[in-house]
Amino acid sequence: MPVYRIVVADSRARRDGRFIEVVGTYAPQQKDGEVRLNRERIESWISKGATPSDTVAQLIKRSASTVS
Repeated sequence: MPVYRIVVADSRARRDGRFIEVVGTYAPQQKDGEVRLNRERIESWISKGATPSDTVAQLIKRSASTVS
């Protein structure tokens, strides 16, 4: 079963190239597509000007709705 890392990367870097930091994981084949995010680090990077991809933005939104 694949597990994908959610990373912070320079926009000029190759998609599968170097990254700055791992901020979460996504396991789409797990129950309900398990998403684990370090929200503190994500918010920190966004405050510094980072822009999440469309897919990561959806995962952030979805995980926020499942937090009680």
